[in-house]
Amino acid sequence: MSVCVRPHIGLRNGNEMDIILHPHLTESIEGSRATLALNRPDAHNALDDSLIAALLEAVIRAGGNPHVRSILFRGEGPTFSAGADLGYMARVASMTEAENRADADQLAKLFLAIYESPKVTVARVHGAALGGGAGLAAACDLCIAAEEAVFGFTEVRLGLAPAVIAPYVIDKIGVGAARALFLTAERFSASRAFSLGLAQDVVPLAALDEAVEMRLAQVEKAGPNAVAAVKELLRSLRGKPPHEASAITSACIASLRVSAEGKEGISAFLEKRPPNFAG
Repeated sequence: MSVCVRPHIGLRNGNEMDIILHPHLTESIEGSRATLALNRPDAHNALDDSLIAALLEAVIRAGGNPHVRSILFRGEGPTFSAGADLGYMARVASMTEAENRADADQLAKLFLAIYESPKVTVARVHGAALGGGAGLAAACDLCIAAEEAVFGFTEVRLGLAPAVIAPYVIDKIGVGAARALFLTAERFSASRAFSLGLAQDVVPLAALDEAVEMRLAQVEKAGPNAVAAVKELLRSLRGKPPHEASAITSACIASLRVSAEGKEGISAFLEKRPPNFAG
């Protein structure tokens, strides 16, 4: 598939397609890779309600595209994302609680869409990833960070809580580490993010794109249906003891073994050739 760069195109009412021009989101597809680039470098790629809506629709669309295997999130300029936009924060402060609930629900839908996407989601983090920006990295399957990157869950300094992002942060680093980072709002290094499990790779800034490329190339060798099944399996096993998990795991592998993709993968292995789904 050739490179396609376009303004944001959104889904409305499930099927109908509307074109929504958004100046701060660039969407591109190259081969099996979808890239969503936050493009507001003068404001450190801060998030507001319109950008959140645009991202949500783009994630849903990429997730439903059979040609896409991975979704890469990146930020243009010196920062991945510094969290919420100041003007946006001023607006929500004047809203009612009901209006704030509706607004927060939209953000929650974005992170859930990223987390539940059947595609492999990857955050390319450089500069700062703060607040919602750090939450975006946590919601992704993989976070590839530059050594100079700084993370932080800074909401309590504003009298707020990292509420919407909490499930994804806890899923990555556990309750104990999240408790300390949420309550102190401290900023921490990429190396610490790696030790906690928030980042999966930490490399020099000059090698960041190469590291991302290596991970995406790995994704392209995997069966896309198997990847989606693994993601669903991991979600299904959360909190379940082995005696409850066994039925889920047996059903998963049995289904994959008899699938066309599974049969092709086994045949290719036995015949010592690449499977037809490998990019």
